[in-house]
Amino acid sequence: MAWDPQTYLRFGTQRTRPAVELLSRVDMDAPASVVDLGCGPGNSTALLAARWPRAKLTGVDASQEMLDEAATSGVRAKWQLADAAQWKPDAPCDVMFSNATLQWIADHKNLLPRLIGHVAPGGVFAFQVPVNFSEPCHTLIQDVAKAGPWAKKLNAVRDYGHVQTAETYFDILEPHAANIDIWETRYLQVLHGEDAVFHWMRGTGLRPFAAALDGDEREAFLEQYRVRVARAYPMRKSGVTLYPFQRLFVVARKS
Repeated sequence: MAWDPQTYLRFGTQRTRPAVELLSRVDMDAPASVVDLGCGPGNSTALLAARWPRAKLTGVDASQEMLDEAATSGVRAKWQLADAAQWKPDAPCDVMFSNATLQWIADHKNLLPRLIGHVAPGGVFAFQVPVNFSEPCHTLIQDVAKAGPWAKKLNAVRDYGHVQTAETYFDILEPHAANIDIWETRYLQVLHGEDAVFHWMRGTGLRPFAAALDGDEREAFLEQYRVRVARAYPMRKSGVTLYPFQRLFVVARKS
């Protein structure tokens, strides 16, 4: 299943807010080159363009659908199709920014030193990742995957839970950074509409599982998950659903 920018942007405000808060802790006045790694539809790239209007901006994403959407945003950036796991710039950048992307990539012990290695001395590597993989929105995916006739097909599919602890990230980055700022924030997101958490997850965590199925089997899998996740996150009489969501933020200045 290709990434669907419109499904992703259904909750654009909530998805962009962590990028705003991450960017607020990046202490750089006038970087010459800025990379948005995993730029998606360009919502976070727009923040970077507003913050540093004279910087050379590059938005990198592995989804052509997302880049096509980003290209219509009006953000002045070069859009590059590439997998963040293998991507490297032509020259070191001054700021590497990544909002909710690195959780999709395994082996952070080797990934992060490689990425900060593409940052110029004195530059900043800043990223944010979700840390809610023990919450029902994720555990129910595994429960449904194991319980149905699709179990064998989904046995090898993994959720994107590659995120490490804050202490582990400090240990990984300490040899490469002059200083490191790490924190976590737990949002109580207020979502509107029917099956809000289901639609949120359909834009992200459900994708690998749905992609492994097709036709009626895919729809049956999604329906079972929809019913279960609605019980875990019931819509209130007011029409809103409360969706707790914890995220981890890292800002590392390159030595």
